[in-house]
Amino acid sequence: MTLIFETIQTEGIAQMSYFIGDDSAGCAAVIDPRPNVDVYLELSRQHDVAVTHIFETHIHADFLSGARALARRTGNAKICVSGEGEATYGFNAQQICDGERFAFGEVTLTARHTPGHTPEHLSYELSNSDGDGGPWGVFSGDSLFVGSAGRPDLLGEDETEELTRALFDTLQNYYAKLNPGVIIFPCHGAGSGCGADIGDRPTTTIGYERKHNPFLQIDDLEEFRSYVNEGAPPVPHHYPILKKRNKNGPDAFANVPVVPGISPQQFHELSRENASDTGRVQIVDTRQMLGFGGGHVPSAINIGDRPEMSVWAGDMLDHNRPIALIVEDATKLDWIVWHFTYVGLTNFAGYLVGGMKAWQNAGLPLETVSQLSVHDLHANLDRYQILDVRSPDEYESGHFPNARHCHVSDMRKGEHHKVGLSKTDPIAVYCGSGYRASIAASILKRDGFQDVSNIPGSMQAWKNAGYRAA
Repeated sequence: MTLIFETIQTEGIAQMSYFIGDDSAGCAAVIDPRPNVDVYLELSRQHDVAVTHIFETHIHADFLSGARALARRTGNAKICVSGEGEATYGFNAQQICDGERFAFGEVTLTARHTPGHTPEHLSYELSNSDGDGGPWGVFSGDSLFVGSAGRPDLLGEDETEELTRALFDTLQNYYAKLNPGVIIFPCHGAGSGCGADIGDRPTTTIGYERKHNPFLQIDDLEEFRSYVNEGAPPVPHHYPILKKRNKNGPDAFANVPVVPGISPQQFHELSRENASDTGRVQIVDTRQMLGFGGGHVPSAINIGDRPEMSVWAGDMLDHNRPIALIVEDATKLDWIVWHFTYVGLTNFAGYLVGGMKAWQNAGLPLETVSQLSVHDLHANLDRYQILDVRSPDEYESGHFPNARHCHVSDMRKGEHHKVGLSKTDPIAVYCGSGYRASIAASILKRDGFQDVSNIPGSMQAWKNAGYRAA
């Protein structure tokens, strides 16, 4: 027998799924799959095993589950979901409860009810099938992370108190009592919004977390409640949407969602119908900030094609309106579409065939966003309205002189109209490195602000240039 154990990391959403099995028994399971399931099928063929079970730790809010897609592609794998916490589902799945066991050759998974992040949350213990020695690992889902724990406030204020108590009980009466050597395999790593300040290591042990994780160290409920809920960031826009879709039945993709090609003339017609945030479609330019700034389709929003585009697309875009894409390299189209799909954005009007080269050759209109260096800004501070679009904590830790503040995610709700910006006077927008600032600058341009500049490098460049923050 050879234990098969593979970790699949999905960048951007900082999500980890797992492939585990036994080559002598010829069977395997997948825990918390993402929508692009080719990787699991490739692993099953590489190891010459069949995926017989698909386990979900809970109803996910931050990414679209790939459970039904994987079940469709395998043909006969069972989807196993939690039957705890009065959970209900809008699709066919086997509901399992605390203590149920599943053997995969010489390794056994045992379900454990670990509520707190959600009422129905399950973790899965890993042990040898002969039962000796107890569990050696736990797939902890969103209950326990490296240096953190699952936030209990994603279901709204009415349930936060009960879930906080449940999380405290889960951590103190389940995790803290495991043997120190038990390995924790979480569903998320650093960068996920499902927990605060998650560590950057992919795995940890109970012994290490007892020494270093404040969520496990606090044994007083009142102190724990204050620590968990104090300064919790706003719930991202797309979390409730994905929670509902995953509960009712996530899409069972056979392939990457279809994105038809659109000619520059057709794309122009779409852009003319999209002069505001309520247009028929959403135009998203996925090129990097300097290319976008040099010339883009009017009303386009810039969300550059790197892994974190998933999070920002989910938080900034309307899930009810189709998306029209502009890409730098059409060979990366599937990669980009999957990163939108991870956060439930699956409705595409199409993409601009030939990209911006075809657009400009067709003689169609261009908008620009100036790229202003920190040196030029520093020399002309009095000329600009300065807008900081980082998080409130980042702003409070130090900002550009005279900067106003509006978190970029709040601009989806129009909060930038409330900070006193003139639409005719020059505006300079910055964040930590320029990525979020380019999103924000594109929204300002779409909304009629006439003279908008992005600051490449933003706060990082400002500090490296030797300028002081206020």
